[in-house]
Amino acid sequence: MSGSTRTFDLVVAANRLPVDSVVGPDGEVGWRRSPGGLVTAMESVMRGRDGAWVGWAGDAGEAPEPFEEDGMFLRPVPLSPEEVADYYEGFSNDTLWPIFHDVIVPASFHRYWWAAYERVNRRFAEAVCEVAAQGATIWVHDYQLQLVPAMVRELRPDVRIGWFNHIPFPPVELFAQLPWRRRLLEGLLGADFLGFQRIDDAHNFMRACRRLLGLTTKGEVVNAAVEGRPTRYVRASAIPISVDFAGLEELAQTPEVIQRAKEIRESLGNPETLLLGVDRLDYTKGIRHRLKAYAELLEDGVVAPPDQVFVQVATPSRERVEAYRELRQEVEAEVGRVNGEFADIGSSAVHYLHHSYPRDEMAAMFLAADVLLVTPLRDGMNLVAKEYVACRHDGGGALVLSEFAGAWHELHQAYVCNPHDIAGLKQTIVTAMTATEAERRRRMRAMRRRVADHDVQRWAGRFLEALECAPSRPRRTTREQTADDAHAAADQRAVEARQAARSPQSAGSPQSAETGGRP
Repeated sequence: MSGSTRTFDLVVAANRLPVDSVVGPDGEVGWRRSPGGLVTAMESVMRGRDGAWVGWAGDAGEAPEPFEEDGMFLRPVPLSPEEVADYYEGFSNDTLWPIFHDVIVPASFHRYWWAAYERVNRRFAEAVCEVAAQGATIWVHDYQLQLVPAMVRELRPDVRIGWFNHIPFPPVELFAQLPWRRRLLEGLLGADFLGFQRIDDAHNFMRACRRLLGLTTKGEVVNAAVEGRPTRYVRASAIPISVDFAGLEELAQTPEVIQRAKEIRESLGNPETLLLGVDRLDYTKGIRHRLKAYAELLEDGVVAPPDQVFVQVATPSRERVEAYRELRQEVEAEVGRVNGEFADIGSSAVHYLHHSYPRDEMAAMFLAADVLLVTPLRDGMNLVAKEYVACRHDGGGALVLSEFAGAWHELHQAYVCNPHDIAGLKQTIVTAMTATEAERRRRMRAMRRRVADHDVQRWAGRFLEALECAPSRPRRTTREQTADDAHAAADQRAVEARQAARSPQSAGSPQSAETGGRP
């Protein structure tokens, strides 16, 4: 059977393939594993399974033919340069991303961006159906592909469809700003099961279905009734993602990584305290707030190089999007200001590294760091926090964690902070730095147990099990059901009040909300 006609019982669809193209010294094009949380998480899930991965190869223009890499069948989806600009950089990252992250920066609405998003989602859906066997399980990932579930269902009613959201799902008051809100919800409701990082994210989705589509819900189940079609039920639940605990722990215990960790500390002057930040260069990650807090600690004389050293790794991200270019300029200007004011000859106050690192180097950094600062303004999960915990086989280290990261809902033994509260953030950093070794170890033991018990394999198993039995759900307590019913009743009253207040003149055409927006 040729590569183009092979079919699989498990098909993963994500915006990107798990590999990047590389050109060798001889000019031959090869492939290497991509960085990023999704690929890192799914790599161990797909290992040993006879599955296919559908995604963009990363280069605009013609896509390569389907191929195999590390035992996984990869089906590239082509994107033109215009589609990269409109679907990916535009609608996905300049419309959806801000809305889904508390509108930290304003969202932009352009109808031609939406048209590209719809067109590319259709192309992904067709590629998924091409490689899906009869009755296959389809696992769609993330906000770039919210229309794919319904499109696949339309083409292949025989398959089982799941979707997982790696980022927060916004409150209905923010989601309602999207002119295409109905289409996005209807796209997601093509799935059998929808997975979210936090309970609040699943609740936000349910409220959006009630208030914006007028659908009824009970517990975790949405009655996705569509006129003229059989009634369908869709389940939405929280299944937080995790990391490959055993793999990371094993890597961090290798002599090479342990030696490299010592070298990193030595290269920094063997400081008393090494603080580390590891983030994509994104405005949601709170890097500017973190730098401000650290600068004030320098001003207060609480920390001082070379005794205390701060290393910030900022992986390049979406640098063709204006908001990200501005962020890089602001961060680099602040790093320069802090170093100019507080660094001595031969020792920097902040070591700023604007590039990505391989997995073993990151494990060495985690092992070297006394304190890891994970302080996003809003984050679906933040796997860096869990990676740090997994790598600390020595039981040491302290984790400063934002209450706005999904990871905080599992890692309660971290030193929690509100990154918007600079004074509070400073105090939390100092508390983590000055904690006794016994206190740090107690906290780290508890966090390591949590991550070890709820690793990426368990996450994937829970998701696939939930998808297999959807829309059935675990039995709920009377208290939980009462709370859900109260939410549903309040949302229904809001829908009825809005409908009653809408006059014929103000209602407009049925499609006005779907085609509007700034030109």
